[in-house]
Amino acid sequence: MTILENVDLQPYNTFGIKVFAKYFTIIRSADEVKELLASAHFKNERHLFLGGGSNVLFTRNFNGLVIKVEIKGKTVLDENDDTITLQVGSGENWHAFVLYCVERNWGGVENLSLIPGTVGAAPMQNIGAYGVEIKKIISAVEAIEISSGESKRFTNAECNFGYRESIFKQNAKDKYLISSITLRLSKKNHHFITSYGSINDILKEQDVQELSVKRISDAVIHIRSTKLPDPSVVGNAGSFFKNPSIQADLHDFIKKQYPSLPSYPMVDGLVKIPAAWLIEQCGWKGKTFDNIGVHQHHALVIVNYGGGEGEKIWQLAMNIRDSVREKFNIILQPEVNVIA
Repeated sequence: MTILENVDLQPYNTFGIKVFAKYFTIIRSADEVKELLASAHFKNERHLFLGGGSNVLFTRNFNGLVIKVEIKGKTVLDENDDTITLQVGSGENWHAFVLYCVERNWGGVENLSLIPGTVGAAPMQNIGAYGVEIKKIISAVEAIEISSGESKRFTNAECNFGYRESIFKQNAKDKYLISSITLRLSKKNHHFITSYGSINDILKEQDVQELSVKRISDAVIHIRSTKLPDPSVVGNAGSFFKNPSIQADLHDFIKKQYPSLPSYPMVDGLVKIPAAWLIEQCGWKGKTFDNIGVHQHHALVIVNYGGGEGEKIWQLAMNIRDSVREKFNIILQPEVNVIA
């Protein structure tokens, strides 16, 4: 394990914010994690674990130790005619792992294609898209307790998964480093979900007669590629805010004023509203402010066109949140982790 000083973090965050870390290191194994935890730099400095950098916004230089997690590996734990159970290192690229599964016709993650970030971030925020959440296929999460260096296995139930939530963002926040996840995928008799978003429309356009893992993955990749900017071209962290769930009476009140309001009833009696729709109604879509702005095709994506400052992006996000609250009495919650 090598610790570097004064490292530029621009290559390590998809917003492309140019800030510097006082110290920086990369860990590639559980043994290196234990070495790290015993080091003076870790004990004496503020620290931040970083995966793919796709869900963070740096608002200033980081006066501490940034730890880039690159624990790799894919191991088959169990397999039969119907399913396969895999243990996957937290430092693996998520989309690359999805493609790895798609190539082998393993079903379960195809709707989660092209989501940026690493495998370790998947359970932390219970990533989801097009009717699928990671909690549906995760069997367990393996993590290392930071205070003791001991390994702990969290079952699916112990992860306390919720909408973009888990125990790792709640009671266990900053207490564990996720080292790997275990998930079960189907090998045949796949359960395809195509009713969300425009998946069915794309499949019809492509004249798909028979569903497959690859065809659904391709459709999702097509949708995301046309709707969302590529972080390697335009700095962004995907959806900046969570989709809010509101009380039914507030939904009904807004619906009377805005009949076109899209909404999705939840099992708990709440109604989920697309944050992008709320933001667009407030006039933010496509707005630019010097070298930052709101994406022209998706109001939920705040972008850095080059040279943007994290603090100004955060201020823009707060201005958006304030306008939605004033217009609809709904408070948007950031999905992005803001590092101040």
